[in-house]
Amino acid sequence: MTSQKRGRTKAAASKAGPSLFKHRDFALFWWARVFSNLAVQAESVTIGWQVYTVARQARTVEQSAFLVGMVGLSQFVPLFLLTFLAGATADRCDRRAILLICTSVEVVCVLALAALAMHSSQSLVPIFAIAALFGASRAFLSPASSSVGPMLVPREVLHHAVSRNSLGDQAASMIGPWIGGALCAVSPALAYSGSAILYTVAATILLCLRANTRPELQPGSRLEQVREGIVYVWTNKIVLGAISLDLFAVLLGGATALLPVFASDILKVGAHGFGVLRSGPAIGAAAMAFALSRWPLHRSAGRWMFGGVAVFGAATLVFAVSRSMIVSLTALVALGASDMISVYVRQSLVQIVTPDHMRGRVSAVSGLFIGASAELGEFETGVVARLLGPVGAAIFGGVGSLVVTGAWSQMFPSLRTADRLDGTKAQPENHPSLIG
Repeated sequence: MTSQKRGRTKAAASKAGPSLFKHRDFALFWWARVFSNLAVQAESVTIGWQVYTVARQARTVEQSAFLVGMVGLSQFVPLFLLTFLAGATADRCDRRAILLICTSVEVVCVLALAALAMHSSQSLVPIFAIAALFGASRAFLSPASSSVGPMLVPREVLHHAVSRNSLGDQAASMIGPWIGGALCAVSPALAYSGSAILYTVAATILLCLRANTRPELQPGSRLEQVREGIVYVWTNKIVLGAISLDLFAVLLGGATALLPVFASDILKVGAHGFGVLRSGPAIGAAAMAFALSRWPLHRSAGRWMFGGVAVFGAATLVFAVSRSMIVSLTALVALGASDMISVYVRQSLVQIVTPDHMRGRVSAVSGLFIGASAELGEFETGVVARLLGPVGAAIFGGVGSLVVTGAWSQMFPSLRTADRLDGTKAQPENHPSLIG
């Protein structure tokens, strides 16, 4: 493509970006996604606080931190087992219907958690079981949600849609923990009930979608389609490098899993302070998502991504050694902002490059990596906290993220040199093809 044509394409996309919400179905989907993520974040804060406070009645800080990490493992196991089936399902069935079913399951989960909280149960087994059911639901919801968005807007403004979705996600991640923390300070049952209301609003909005969200059915069995998706991700070295970098960096640097411990026993700021700290990464991510929606990355995308992960590791180290609420919150804001850069690059690559009939499977693989970095990262952090203590675990994670950044820059040179990232091209500098 000539520079003149590319300039016209960029200009058209830039003009189209602000008018995204004129697409009725995209606007509805965006709001449904925001309310769903608000519910998820509020629920996540509440379940972490509930598990930690119940565990601390009879266990040490290290043992209680380990049990908080077990919540992440409970959610990750079903996600891992169901990922490929969920991806194939998203490429064969009506994606809106999948979202509605999964959201209904999540309503049942939070109402069950509310019932347990009202009975003041001291057993953590039912909570872990419900967390596993929630993880199974998210396994199917994630690829369906990632695949619906591109069906609702023209391709030339898809990269703007990615940034708008990221902005909505991070705004929800910023407000949701505050909602959960504030309600949890009154009663965990109230916080879970609030999440149930938010999920219900999301489901109601999804019912108003009119667009056809059923993908074009491709030939082949589910097993063959799963294989096709895996091969696509494996042979596309930029996509593989991007999602695996995010996996290992965030898996090792999962300081947010330790926030109940830091809020309660290190910074001593209580449930309300916990909610504020939990919102810190989302504040930074939301600010960065807003900046990227106004000034998208057009050049040196790979370098921006590696730089973001390196800052993520450094911010984790600052949080680990801080004993000041202000310094800790600032570090968490920086952590969220830097992580948002890698999220933006990864999501843009996956959404823009992947054909629609494969988006469910590719999004499922990407979702597995994301889920591993979140839920499995919480488990890893809990195990390390059991051995090294919470501060030692956070330091270990920050150093690990920096080591992974250096290693991946050598293992995936095509990702490091990835240059253009817009609606028409996504390729390495001086490289004719995206496939590495």
